Amino acid sequence: MTAPQRYLITAALPYANGRKHVGHLAGAYIPADIYVRYLRAQQRDVVFVCGSDEHGTAIPIQAKKEGTTAQAIIDKYHQAIKEDFADLSISFDIYHRTSAPLHHKTAADFFDTLEKQGALETKETEQFFDEEAQSFLADRYIKGICPACRSDRAFGDQCETCGRSLSPEELIDPLSTLSGKAPVKKKTTHWYLPLNRHESFLQEWILKQHQKDWRASVVGQCKGWIEGGLQPRAVTRDLDWGVSLPDRIKGADKKVLYVWFDAPIGYISATKQWALDNGKDWEPYWQDKHTKLVHFIGKDNIVFHCIIFPVMLKLHGYILPENVPANEFLNLEGDKMSTSRNWKLDMRDYITDFVKPANGGPQCVDMLRYYLTQIAPETKDSEFTWKGFQEAVNSELVAVFGNFVNRTWVLMHKLCNGKVPAFTPAYQDAADEELLTAIRKTPVVVEELLERYAFREALFQIIDLSRKGNQYMQKKEPWMLAKQIDQDASAQARIDNCLHLCLQLTANLSILINPFMPHTARTLLYQMKVVEMMLQWENAGRIDLLKTGYTLRGPQLLFRKIEDQEITAQLEKLKQHPMSTPDAGSTSQEQHPDVPAKATIQYDDFAKLALKTGIIRAAQKVEKADKLLCLQVDLGTETRTIVSGIALHYAPETLIGQSVTVVTNLAPRKMKGIESNGMILMAEDKAGKLHFIQPSQPIDPGATIS
Repeated sequence: MTAPQRYLITAALPYANGRKHVGHLAGAYIPADIYVRYLRAQQRDVVFVCGSDEHGTAIPIQAKKEGTTAQAIIDKYHQAIKEDFADLSISFDIYHRTSAPLHHKTAADFFDTLEKQGALETKETEQFFDEEAQSFLADRYIKGICPACRSDRAFGDQCETCGRSLSPEELIDPLSTLSGKAPVKKKTTHWYLPLNRHESFLQEWILKQHQKDWRASVVGQCKGWIEGGLQPRAVTRDLDWGVSLPDRIKGADKKVLYVWFDAPIGYISATKQWALDNGKDWEPYWQDKHTKLVHFIGKDNIVFHCIIFPVMLKLHGYILPENVPANEFLNLEGDKMSTSRNWKLDMRDYITDFVKPANGGPQCVDMLRYYLTQIAPETKDSEFTWKGFQEAVNSELVAVFGNFVNRTWVLMHKLCNGKVPAFTPAYQDAADEELLTAIRKTPVVVEELLERYAFREALFQIIDLSRKGNQYMQKKEPWMLAKQIDQDASAQARIDNCLHLCLQLTANLSILINPFMPHTARTLLYQMKVVEMMLQWENAGRIDLLKTGYTLRGPQLLFRKIEDQEITAQLEKLKQHPMSTPDAGSTSQEQHPDVPAKATIQYDDFAKLALKTGIIRAAQKVEKADKLLCLQVDLGTETRTIVSGIALHYAPETLIGQSVTVVTNLAPRKMKGIESNGMILMAEDKAGKLHFIQPSQPIDPGATIS
């Protein structure tokens, strides 16, 4: 492949309905920032874009909770999130917002282009409508009784008690959350992106072209979605908050673009704004095949960035992402980090407790960046613990990296008059050769790791190089040689050789650590009295970065220790967090909530369920119901009709012969005029995809499960 002429790097647009926590930081923003800083050090043409995602139902819901307007909510949290990123040194070239007029025009034009070329399709459906509020209801605005657990805390997209994914049609006694009245059904027309038309393209592009260079978890999730059968996905909604459809579209009154459609277009509008601000041309970054586009996201955004948005880009004639290095989730002290349950460490809380105090500052920014990279969930979920943070800072940054630099500076000032000593080849020995080899080889290894987004391992290699510096100094013992100067004419030369190499190693460490810990790199530049140009990547591996005889500044501690009482205070603070329960403002269709634990039941409660194995013999879509399938399920002695809300996850023709587990003694219930006699058990993964629960070995239909 030809080397890229330019790079466009995006980080997932954070939702502007609240502050973000360090799990978000570790998932998308620090990895993206590391990669961008590395590319800049390589002097490559790179633009790093992000911005606030400010549409969707959760915004007006949050506004209602706070007794204010949707505009006030996004203004408040856009600024708060932007400040948090800046305080933690995330170096966006632009942090834009999807409420900006430029974005509204860009997103509407994007829709217009697809609609004109026939890439979208329209469907008339019946949706819930609040006659009192005179408003169609998004799924999250409908509340009722869960058909599975009978909780009254079920919404039109999910039950907050049992976690089951629902459709509004499945709710018992549905009510509008706007008026509290029972909604009616009303016909409405929406535009859909027919993803099913693009399965062959996605098969070729993801499962063949990128199977080896994308992360296995990303390819695996995409494979599951594609092979499960893609369905048309609604592009528009009946809301008054969002991007309005173009004026020329008939029937567009009170319709807006679905947030999943308009949000990723925010990358394009952000690039346009950056270009306007800097006198640049935005088009090559989205239209030139020599641009490398990389999306940094969390795994809950894989389907949008690897399947849906690429289809949109392809239809519009834009470039496709070269890679989507999605991270897994970061847990906190043994539990999943959760905004809805208030189990989290907000970025602002860390900034307040560690960065802003007098003993904080930039060093504490780098300490967090270091730890989050060290535990980055690149291949599996990982965990933030306060003890782990303390250990990483005290045992590695302070005791290894910082210790090596400080010892070098103290000894250089004590034994070499504060100047870079000369290196005498005549006294070069095996230990010197070993260190020189490490200095030359490490940048090559680190570069290869950064190019394939292996940031944890790259950071390990850099810290390990500083560890080798400590080991080298221990072997050389310049403090002992200083006692032999009067008796040994070569002692000073050997001291000079040792400290010369240690100083050159420090200069290399500043270059290598810069993408990860930019403040540390600049502190080292200050101590070395050199300009920022030295941080260019081409200088890594050189051993002549500091000139002989050059006077350096005095020693300065790079990091402070984290004390036990600080950790105790943070753990106590976390315990005091009130564990809230989610409500209508805690999630939306676009964001899957954490599933609360169910209440403990007795065996007699469980024994009331009649569970049997079944096989689906026939399946078809239910008319005027996007989410419902009507299934004929063979239970051995009978065939049951079961209506299931899985149409967005499975095409009917893919289900024939599928083994399932059925609750057979659930009271019958009519949905769309069809009597459903049973419930099929499903499991929902963290990406929101439903999977059948089935026996591990083939078994005849009708077998009892106990």
